[in-house]
Amino acid sequence: MEIAYKIKPMKPFGVLISPQKDSAPVRDLPINELRDLTRQHSLILVRGFSAFSTVDTFANYCDQWGEVSIWPFGKILELTEKKNPQDHIFDNNYVPLHWDGMYRQQVPEFQIFQCVAAPDSDQGGCTTFSNTTEALFFATDDMRELWNKTTGVYHRKMEFYDSKTIAPIITKHPVNGRPVIRYNEPPKDGDKNFVNHPDIEFRGLTSSELTELHQSLRKALYNPQNFYAHTWQTNDVIIADNYALLHGRDAFTTGASRHLRRAHILGEPPLENPHLVSYT
Repeated sequence: MEIAYKIKPMKPFGVLISPQKDSAPVRDLPINELRDLTRQHSLILVRGFSAFSTVDTFANYCDQWGEVSIWPFGKILELTEKKNPQDHIFDNNYVPLHWDGMYRQQVPEFQIFQCVAAPDSDQGGCTTFSNTTEALFFATDDMRELWNKTTGVYHRKMEFYDSKTIAPIITKHPVNGRPVIRYNEPPKDGDKNFVNHPDIEFRGLTSSELTELHQSLRKALYNPQNFYAHTWQTNDVIIADNYALLHGRDAFTTGASRHLRRAHILGEPPLENPHLVSYT
């Protein structure tokens, strides 16, 4: 059963979808329209609906979007803080900007997040998104020239893989062909609390250009014209275009009740990772 809903633009990008009547179920929204809206606006926030009571009901919903990427843990990643985490995604520290699937054999087109429990408003934990197509639009010619001659080399070993990826900073969106940025932002220098640093290097630049690379990318990617930090509310659902956006996380208060679920939806056909060098 489809339901009545409202669509409102968000700033600086994306759209908010809210129900005409309170507590309408997310599952009754038309997925084809949600898919089109995500491809058009890069991010949609579904707020004010009743969401999914269990991980299985969330997984069943995600199946309706298309082929869900299967991880060693299954279809759904439970994003919660863990005691003595072995990786930063299970810590309460910040997560630098990156794209999902960069270390896997297939790169998902969409991310679907469900907020099971939101932290308090003063506890942090925003999920951050940078619209890289817009970042390129607002960048100067000198910035784009520098980025165009740079290639990132990324190696990351964690519980679910040990992989290496080599990707140019600027490439093309696989669906619409527009230029996008593929960049795994290095963790802050000297941050001893950052768990499981990836190995990152950048080729094609002098040492002075390398400093300029990171400064210019940070300036562009965090530009308020194309950067959005999402403050979670319980039952929020976000669908994001993983081909166009980079995302990360703000640090949050340890012990906060921050619980997200995340699924990856593969493209049609699935995008074989063009940058993957090795994967185990």
